[in-house]
Amino acid sequence: MSEIVGVLPDLLEQTAIMLWMVALSLALGGIGGLVIGTGLTVTRRGGILQQPIVWWVLNVLVNTFRPIPFIILLAALQPVGRLVVGKGIGTEYAVFAIAIAATFGIARIVEQNLVALPAGVVEAARATGASPWRIIRTVIIPETLGPLVLGFTFAVIAIVDMSAVAGLVGGEGLGNWAVMYGYRQFDEVVTWSALIMVVIVVQLIQALGNWLARRIMRR
Repeated sequence: MSEIVGVLPDLLEQTAIMLWMVALSLALGGIGGLVIGTGLTVTRRGGILQQPIVWWVLNVLVNTFRPIPFIILLAALQPVGRLVVGKGIGTEYAVFAIAIAATFGIARIVEQNLVALPAGVVEAARATGASPWRIIRTVIIPETLGPLVLGFTFAVIAIVDMSAVAGLVGGEGLGNWAVMYGYRQFDEVVTWSALIMVVIVVQLIQALGNWLARRIMRR
């Protein structure tokens, strides 16, 4: 018990850093993913802004970046990270890399949820004379908001996982703490404390996402 109490301040500090990384990465990647995913939906054949060339470009981008294992993407993006955030290691670079990975993962999640909207709903909106952009803002996204929340919940949990991997390039948080002070120093208390905290955080995120999605879909 005394050993657990001893690591508690560091555990809470690193958890707070991890949550900050997750929140910032989600904000950046979520916006990018929402834009790209919506673009994939509305520019496909039969979409309200049908543009096959635009759809093809977006689809190729998503299919190129989404399958890359995150640890490889971390290494590959270092030159770009030096240009954008001024460094290829550390927490700032980790957030940048996570945001890039999250953007393309979320884009596919958004697309899959938006295309599931019955075509009749969109056609009804078009029959009223609503513009494509108005349909996107007031029909497509609001009507799929519940499933989107569940999709974003899945994405947040994936980002938590990526934040732990980012410890390999010096990103702070539970991953780096577990590797540096747990694995490398053979301290099982640190390792298991980090593991249990990640499980707790993931459970809370999933519960919050499920609750919010239920609230939205009951309206």
